[in-house]
Amino acid sequence: MAIRIIRKDDDEILRKVSKKVEVIDDRILTLLDDMKDTLYDAQGVGLAAPQIGVLRRVVVVDIGEGIIELINPVIVYENGEQVDEEGCLSLPGRSGIVKRPEKVIVRAMDREGKTFEMSGTELLARAFCHEVDHLNGVLYTDKMIRDTTDSSEE
Repeated sequence: MAIRIIRKDDDEILRKVSKKVEVIDDRILTLLDDMKDTLYDAQGVGLAAPQIGVLRRVVVVDIGEGIIELINPVIVYENGEQVDEEGCLSLPGRSGIVKRPEKVIVRAMDREGKTFEMSGTELLARAFCHEVDHLNGVLYTDKMIRDTTDSSEE
């Protein structure tokens, strides 16, 4: 397990679409472990593989209730609306107001290759949407209603 470097700002890999994981092998398991270590080291809520330079559809999320590993995640249900502030480990020091669904259901595989569905509301729904967006080369700033970055920090 290792802490990987988080790609920042205008790194072109953040704008690329990630490839589906076809086989869960030792490389994918190591990727999951490294992503978890990197997420915790950065004190984040979620991390997508492109953020550490790997174009695979792999995400880890932890909103304070334990790690959730998602391989090939797809949002299969959305309901409601929430408007709140978001930031991103790849855009340090920045934040903005983004509209997201209040509730989502995500379908993914776990590290054993079993397909599962998980529902999330509020922060978990926001995190699922934010990280799946990363897999499609979309940053929260693309959906931002208003920039809330404190200009005194820049």
